[in-house]
Amino acid sequence: MQQKWPELSYEKGRKTFETLHMWTQVIGKIKLATLPWLNHSWHVTLHITPIGLSTLNMPYQGIHFQIDFDFINHQLKVGTSEGEFRSFDLNGRSVADFYRKVFEVLHELQIDVKIKPVPVEIENPIPFEEDTVHATYDKTQVAALHQALLSMQDVFNRFRCGFKGKCSPVHFFWGSFDLAVSRFSGRRAPKHPGGVPHLPDWVAEEAYSHEVTSCGFWPGSEALPEPAFYCYLYPEPDDYKHAKVRPDEAYYHNTLREFVLPYNAVQQSEDPASTLHLFLESTYEAGAALANWDREALDGKVMI
Repeated sequence: MQQKWPELSYEKGRKTFETLHMWTQVIGKIKLATLPWLNHSWHVTLHITPIGLSTLNMPYQGIHFQIDFDFINHQLKVGTSEGEFRSFDLNGRSVADFYRKVFEVLHELQIDVKIKPVPVEIENPIPFEEDTVHATYDKTQVAALHQALLSMQDVFNRFRCGFKGKCSPVHFFWGSFDLAVSRFSGRRAPKHPGGVPHLPDWVAEEAYSHEVTSCGFWPGSEALPEPAFYCYLYPEPDDYKHAKVRPDEAYYHNTLREFVLPYNAVQQSEDPASTLHLFLESTYEAGAALANWDREALDGKVMI
């Protein structure tokens, strides 16, 4: 019997997800400030854990620390290699209050990290310290999102293992608020045009420096107001939008220029993991064939 995935609702969860998006940007920018640059911004991502989201290890002046969103107990937790720990409740906090509390805790731990306190990758950003607009935290919606991320992460990891070329970890991008995994052909790509709101063009240019197919999940946005999986190629090959992909509920979104599979189609299927894996494999198969990737060199698990 297949395990049922949780129901997700953009309508019910939107305000909570928007608040959580801004909170993850605060924490993600702390990671950005402490780690050396890794290609495609892989060093700044968050990671799904059994209790929530984590920065994993970050160095600071001879010590190490980690920040965790605990979506079981609904707290933010900070721990250091010196054995010091701090935590505070997430419920009922605005972004401004969250931002103030995070840096108050870090100061107590003698960690004085500086960040640019303005969100990226969104239109009309509100500086964190001024943002009292985003202040919703629905524990039910957060718990459902966390359980869904755990389930889909397992599928993404299995998909990742079927590729011998360069492939990203399965990780959570706080700028775009999505879980993603990316495969690369190894060939250089045309210069990316940039234009991502409040993000330097060089970041997008570096992220898309080589041909890539990226798959992932969003909990929803104004552009696509429902939880959904996606897949795209950069650069997009001719006729990609007309490719036949599976399952039947998947479609090409002309505005986003990506294949999309509604989360509900996966969640309501008899075997959610197999349904999602079918989408990942079929979109990759279609794109790699049209883009003439070296399938013999790239496909298949590494044998040891």
